[in-house]
Amino acid sequence: MSQNATLSADPLVWGHGPHIFEVFLEPTCPFSVRAFNKFDALLSEVGEEKMTLKIRLQSQPWHLFSGVIVRYILAASFQGKEAAKAVMKAVADHREEFEFTDHCSGPNMDATPHQILARLKDYSGIDAYEIFARADLQTEIKWHCKYARQNGIHVSPTFMINGLVQPDIGSGDDITDWAKRILA
Repeated sequence: MSQNATLSADPLVWGHGPHIFEVFLEPTCPFSVRAFNKFDALLSEVGEEKMTLKIRLQSQPWHLFSGVIVRYILAASFQGKEAAKAVMKAVADHREEFEFTDHCSGPNMDATPHQILARLKDYSGIDAYEIFARADLQTEIKWHCKYARQNGIHVSPTFMINGLVQPDIGSGDDITDWAKRILA
């Protein structure tokens, strides 16, 4: 893709139903990973014709490689939402390869951003290097950030149903509980 070609991300949206379930995730957060791993089962339980799942990425500075990983996921979304999902799944399945011990120590202290990108590509099978390196990818990244701020989202995971933040929904909840709330 040439540097002059207009970027067009595939929104991280699954399903097409009237009930909107938006989830703000930081990809290396263990609680976000727990929520992410339930989404396929949730869509199956509720039905894609009844709900729409929207993943919003919420980079957080205490997850030290968060910005690099979020950028790569969004870069992958230009190959389609399933490519972005594959990168998120790779991070979820190999979380320790992308996170610091206690957010400040451990083997990733010696990792470089290039090594993190190589791990993302190797584990996911998605090569998003070309889009990752484009300055105009910031538009997509900033959209996720602004959208979260406009909705008062500061931490992950945070859940919204039909545009309203649901502070009492957590990643540890059973998907049947999520389904009841979504369809209420």
